[in-house]
Amino acid sequence: MNRIEEILRERILVLDGAMGTMIQRHKLEEEDFRKNWFEDHPSPLKGNNDLLSLTRPEIIKEIHALYFEAGADIAETNTFSGTTIAQADYGLESAVYDINYQSAKIAKEVADEFTKREPHKPRFVAGSMGPTNRTASISPDVNDPGFRAISFDELVTAYKEQAGALIDGGVDLLLVETVFDTLNAKAALFAIDEVLNERNVDIPIMVSGTITDQSGRTLTGQTTEAFLISVSHMNLLTIGLNCALGASMMRPYLQVLDKKAPFGVSAHPNAGLPNEFGEYDETPELMAAQIKEFLDEGLVNIIGGCCGTTPEHIKAIADLAAKYSPRKQEADVED
Repeated sequence: MNRIEEILRERILVLDGAMGTMIQRHKLEEEDFRKNWFEDHPSPLKGNNDLLSLTRPEIIKEIHALYFEAGADIAETNTFSGTTIAQADYGLESAVYDINYQSAKIAKEVADEFTKREPHKPRFVAGSMGPTNRTASISPDVNDPGFRAISFDELVTAYKEQAGALIDGGVDLLLVETVFDTLNAKAALFAIDEVLNERNVDIPIMVSGTITDQSGRTLTGQTTEAFLISVSHMNLLTIGLNCALGASMMRPYLQVLDKKAPFGVSAHPNAGLPNEFGEYDETPELMAAQIKEFLDEGLVNIIGGCCGTTPEHIKAIADLAAKYSPRKQEADVED
């Protein structure tokens, strides 16, 4: 059994909060996204946050450290858009390996520092694999419903490069997250499986979907249970939900996973729903009070934050989670 799997049976693990929210605090300009790497790149790069692992690594390192200090057990790499598909918008497909490798390396260095300082609380790094900006299940053209902007094979190729670079950089697990199209996620899982088999290694895998509205379905129309069934062919560490909804609205869908999932269950909700300015208003105290309901019901094994969450949110969540036992998994019941 992997070390993280052992710990997961003993206590609730805390995932970090939003990377983008913390980056915004630095009020970065175009030159910050070019420094020493992309000085002569012809396209604007501001806002391509994954590049900061190369151009401003000290910022990313500091953000990881702030989340670990707040009580996080797991840091996500700064690689949400780290595929050739997403980076094609900037003409930076050739930078994908470096983005993922360096992002993993930075996060792992910080994790190791904290583990050395607090050996009773080892820190882990999850390689973040976002959904890309294409969907394999839906046409982007209302006049041509049969058209697809991306194929399954193209997704597999892109995810395979990302997964390989993240593993080279030293991640402890891989997180396929913010899944709005399960076919994209299945391509990511297929790619991961190929990489692990080729290298003869075993790395835990987390999958986290996103319910886009109160209908309880993903963007491509799947219910939570259908999403679970669609990815259950893989032996996952956890299945979970993140993004889109705040904690209070996420609860009924976590209850479905709790009832049906043969794996651990994770949740990292937003700090409420965005306001009219696209910002998130939920305070750490308010968000923790809502997450307390998850913990009271024993719904989760891993808990954290998504859009709008900060180290203050993660500290409130970590302090609360320390008082609770993790959700019982099938193996626990059988034991």
